[in-house]
Amino acid sequence: SAVGVDYTKLRDLLVAKNWKEADLETGKRMLEAAGRKSQGYLNIEDVENFPCQDLGTIDKLWVKYSNGKFGFSVQKQIYQGLGGKKEYDKKVLEAFWDKVGWRKGGSWLNYSELTFSDKHYTGHLPVFDFVVEFVSIGGGEEVLHLKSHHLFSRAETCRL
Repeated sequence: SAVGVDYTKLRDLLVAKNWKEADLETGKRMLEAAGRKSQGYLNIEDVENFPCQDLGTIDKLWVKYSNGKFGFSVQKQIYQGLGGKKEYDKKVLEAFWDKVGWRKGGSWLNYSELTFSDKHYTGHLPVFDFVVEFVSIGGGEEVLHLKSHHLFSRAETCRL
């Protein structure tokens, strides 16, 4: 970690294939790495400036222990495969969310409705639940669109 975050618990949860707890742990460690634990969510600037070393560590753990099914780099590849570019495109993001199983019938699934199984959609995890929960407490879908877009841009910048 570039900022002193310990990812041992995340690794252990992933080794055990405890996907939901690993997703929650990912959110906690990302908040810690960004210095946003007390706020409980990342803003767009936090995503844009997220430490590449930490984003890479989290991604490598997810990719390794899911046998290439989950991780930010997996999500970025799906996003780009749907036509995602550096420019913000709401339709591409919505197609991505549908493809990874975060929306059904054009509506967001609540976190409790998501499936935490390696038998589920490729790219389904990590969910970055701190972003999804932010929408449900009034952050608005547009904020989620921008955060997701910036996360994929950051993954590209960090060469994931």
